[in-house]
Amino acid sequence: MTSRTTDSASGGTPAADRSAEPAAAAPRHGGAEPAPGAVLDPALAARLKRGADGLIPAIAQQYDTGEVLMLGWMDDEALHRTLTTGRCTYWSRSRQEYWVKGDTSGHVQHVKSVALDCDGDTVLVRVDQVGAACHTGDRTCFDADVLPLGR
Repeated sequence: MTSRTTDSASGGTPAADRSAEPAAAAPRHGGAEPAPGAVLDPALAARLKRGADGLIPAIAQQYDTGEVLMLGWMDDEALHRTLTTGRCTYWSRSRQEYWVKGDTSGHVQHVKSVALDCDGDTVLVRVDQVGAACHTGDRTCFDADVLPLGR
């Protein structure tokens, strides 16, 4: 099966349909191909099962309490940055750019460990969260709207 690479900055236009692409193009997402500039270990990259957009969900969990903090999205480059810098880097689907948790808010996630799930399609990032994890200012993204059970 052949993967079509698209450039998120061009609105999903296939890369082969564009001419004179700048050398520092926006990250690509699509299929099993890693983003340009990613130096993720090839053996690890081969184990990842990415979505059609080239992303995998990344669950952030407080390392010492087990509290689930948030869900973000990573591609190969974001995962590589997370593994090598000790800070969580995510891909913002709405802004179409990388963001390091806490760079603007001060609510930093210090990485303690990263685990790939059994299917290779999700990562669990155990972190030491400084301040709120949620963009709303809540400690987690999962405590504001607990749904009732119909028992």
